[in-house]
Amino acid sequence: MQTQNQLPSAEEAALAKLCSQELAAILETKEQVQTLSVQDQSGETHSVNMPVSALRMLVDVLTELGVGNTVKLVPIHAELTTQEAADLLNVSRPTLIKLLDDGEIPFHRSGNRRKVRFADLQHYQETLEKSRLNTLEELTALDQELGLGY
Repeated sequence: MQTQNQLPSAEEAALAKLCSQELAAILETKEQVQTLSVQDQSGETHSVNMPVSALRMLVDVLTELGVGNTVKLVPIHAELTTQEAADLLNVSRPTLIKLLDDGEIPFHRSGNRRKVRFADLQHYQETLEKSRLNTLEELTALDQELGLGY
């Protein structure tokens, strides 16, 4: 299954959810490395040492698959095309281009193409989320001030 192109089936989602819960329950976060046993097709068991950080990421991936989402891993240092960046922000490409041209998100050109760093997209999302939360707090305070009972 290509998790970046296809939604998990109901069976795959259910299995991923179960695996996520079981793996999270045995994850030893105080350790740097944990040993997992994996059985191959012939029934032979192999021990694999994995960094706990990779196991945490695996739990996150399984959790997302378990709720029916697709998953795409993007390295932090990755440079994305405008279409990839728009997909990650869940906006149209023209909307992303406007954000780039308005200076909301930094970019550089590689030939005649715009490239966006994944880290810059994350920073933009975090800034946007903070702005939304501040606006929500202001609206809540105004509701209380006006006695609207919310």
